[in-house]
Amino acid sequence: MSSGKRLLAAVRESIGGTQQDFTEGSLSRGVVLLAIPMVLEMTMESVFAVVDIFFVARLGEDAISTVGLTEAILCLIYAVAIGLAMGTTAMVARRIGEKDPEAAGTVAVQSIVLCGIVAALVGLGGGLTAPHLLRLMGASAEIVETGSGYTAILLATNAVIMLLFINNAIFRGAGDASLAMRSLWLANGINIVLDPCLIFGLGPFPEMGLTGAAVATTIGRGTGVLYQFSALSRKGGRIHLRPRNWRLVPPVMSRLIRVSAGGVLQFLVETASFVGLVRIVAYFGSTALAGYTIGIRIIIFALLPSWGMGNAAATLVGQNLGAKKPERAERSVLLTGFYNMLFLGTVSVIFITFARPMVSLFHSDPEVVATGVECLRIISYGYVFFAWGMVTVQCFNGAGDTMTPTWVNLFCFWIVQIPLAYFLARVLEWGPAGVFWAIAISYSVSAAVGFYLFRLGRWKEREI
Repeated sequence: MSSGKRLLAAVRESIGGTQQDFTEGSLSRGVVLLAIPMVLEMTMESVFAVVDIFFVARLGEDAISTVGLTEAILCLIYAVAIGLAMGTTAMVARRIGEKDPEAAGTVAVQSIVLCGIVAALVGLGGGLTAPHLLRLMGASAEIVETGSGYTAILLATNAVIMLLFINNAIFRGAGDASLAMRSLWLANGINIVLDPCLIFGLGPFPEMGLTGAAVATTIGRGTGVLYQFSALSRKGGRIHLRPRNWRLVPPVMSRLIRVSAGGVLQFLVETASFVGLVRIVAYFGSTALAGYTIGIRIIIFALLPSWGMGNAAATLVGQNLGAKKPERAERSVLLTGFYNMLFLGTVSVIFITFARPMVSLFHSDPEVVATGVECLRIISYGYVFFAWGMVTVQCFNGAGDTMTPTWVNLFCFWIVQIPLAYFLARVLEWGPAGVFWAIAISYSVSAAVGFYLFRLGRWKEREI
């Protein structure tokens, strides 16, 4: 079979679902089988953000700013969900590598239960305090009036956001990447259809404005979660949750909390710094904030698929460490990092070249477009470095060493990024451009530090 036919066969297998043992055989093939559905999964996650802002932008600058401020608040929820997902993927992958699917199922149940408890607490508090949270983020009275319903719905229904992350983390850890991909395709397809219908009142649907975007997203994600639970309950998958699995196992729950705590802290450090950046940009007015929000949404559209390659590396690291093959785990990171660098290098060229027409798709105001273009171009200069940073960070997380990236984030985002952003934007009076340069520089520093620590190899000795 020619190389082209082998690649096509691998693509078909990766999307359709594979029973490949990722601790054996060709490593390049293993990366392809995992990375393709994970990249497509993360592409669908990024489409959520772009679709919402595409339609919401038609409602004006206050609506766009509301989405940007709400996204900053939701990032704290994402931090908890992603941190818990990190611990889940690491422990499930390790048990699968040890050829113990029953233990992997036990880990999966503990993560779902823990997720439900956290989501209930956040939903109750967030749904009732949405207007106060927007004011705390620096929103004007107009934005609070326009966006409180949108923010309240997304916070109150955060369970569907968190469960979508956790269940997909279970699938990824088990090597069932195609199931994770399908759940987000389903969720996103529903969101794309419902967004314009509920925002603008198309056909028989009510015109709900900005609130309609939140309802559409919640329905889409909720449907995706139902599909995930259906897949987890079916026989024949790598993870099959039987009735006997649905019980609390305190020692496993305790280990999961320990591993996930570092992941939660890791992303809280990063996302809290994002909140700080939004506050700095908000100082320059709603026009600057709208341009920044559009630029960041486009950037996320590229970075989330790239993060999918990092997730592939995490699964390969976890399973191969479980199989006592640390050198194979290391080779998988280097190979995935190289592929990711090629991908993001290409994206950076596209973004730098076509920044203006891309931003103009979302807004027509010249000042908003100018800020969005500046954001997109400046941050794209660091993409090649970002590629390696994403993969090495996920290497540590896949090994269960979630504290090393936490310390890296603390240094790069709070010691470097926030002070640098304030200094460039406010002291040197570069305006929003100072924030954009600070983002590019800090993420590049993070990638360099992460790669150095990866080469030291201490992550190979981690036991979970």
